[in-house]
Amino acid sequence: MAKPKAPRRALDSYTVKPINKTVRVGDCVLMRPSETSKPSYVARIERIEADSRGANVKVHVRWYYRPEESIGGRRQFHGSKEVFLSDHYDVQSGDTIEGKCTVHSFKSYTKLDAVGNDDFFCRFEYNSATGAFNPDRVAVYCKCEMPYNPDDLMVQCEGCSDWFHPACIEMTAEEAKRLDNFFCESCSAEGQKKLQNSHNASRNSDIKTEFVIIVVNITAGGSGNIKKLDVVIVFYVAGHGDHLTICSGCLFDKE
Repeated sequence: MAKPKAPRRALDSYTVKPINKTVRVGDCVLMRPSETSKPSYVARIERIEADSRGANVKVHVRWYYRPEESIGGRRQFHGSKEVFLSDHYDVQSGDTIEGKCTVHSFKSYTKLDAVGNDDFFCRFEYNSATGAFNPDRVAVYCKCEMPYNPDDLMVQCEGCSDWFHPACIEMTAEEAKRLDNFFCESCSAEGQKKLQNSHNASRNSDIKTEFVIIVVNITAGGSGNIKKLDVVIVFYVAGHGDHLTICSGCLFDKE
């Protein structure tokens, strides 16, 4: 009668001898691909176990998929270091681990000063059976309305805070790098309109208006029918500073 298999026991950590690295549950690792022409697989360790003697170590992993491994394939907005956390679980020999890596959140990745070979980022979970993503929608930017690709240079509008690809605004990357300030087409038009309104308001506030009232005595009539009149002349003048222009005038009989 065959002996029953000895139960396997969970390990807190495991030192991969070929690379002399210690891995633990929750670590992200690079695993040897089945074909040498392919890049290393990216996985997250869910469990480490060994036989009763501590040998024959197995790692339970959850795979990260690269965009080209997904049903929809790689898209323009996918970063070169982007991976998707899948629902695909597997068990592999501990000795297939080639190294440790870090899978950052999208926000953390965009704040890195330098991206190393072992840095990746994830912003989607991926259903390997249906090809569905979670979340199923993300913010889009630029005139092309594409999600943000951290590999691509973009410039931010100081008016609306949207981001734009230089090519989408008819600008080279070098020109974009030299910009001190940038306003998109919409904000530039709106800004010019506001600036013009501001100038007009300022100009109107500087206009000086005055009424000039002059009372004169004139003699009118003839052939013995002479009449002396007091006449009021009112001038409306306007202008800037000392430069005033007569805009209109009125003549009134004082009586």
